[in-house]
Amino acid sequence: MRIEPADDAMFGERAAWRYDPPYDFYDDDGLPVKNPELFFAVRDDDGALMGFYFFELHGDALFYGFGLRPDLTGRGLGEQFVLAGLEFARPFYGQRRVVLYVAAFNERAIRLYQRLGFTETGRHAETFDGYGAVEFVDMEKPG
Repeated sequence: MRIEPADDAMFGERAAWRYDPPYDFYDDDGLPVKNPELFFAVRDDDGALMGFYFFELHGDALFYGFGLRPDLTGRGLGEQFVLAGLEFARPFYGQRRVVLYVAAFNERAIRLYQRLGFTETGRHAETFDGYGAVEFVDMEKPG
């Protein structure tokens, strides 16, 4: 697995991903990516895109976002993928509190994050075209 700065090719490939319902909520919305410099492509040894990471400093915390290619989800790869992103970020951002938001319906992801030491710190809702208000679980892991 190699991690490299995202480029236009990665965003183009990512835009074509389609998840099965209810995870289709995570499909690309067709809008330009904000802050593309905060994204990293994750490729396998053959150069195929496996997923992406997103890192952004929020005060004393690191906001962590990521996505795994649809055909790789539900196959037990999530733990390794999430941990690899955290390891990759450490030299750049140091040992700090990590926060993430996950759609409340995504119970399999919430269970994974809990196993990895993330705890729920709150909930909030965001409104999306085509989905209306979606509840998110705010989670964090100590640094």
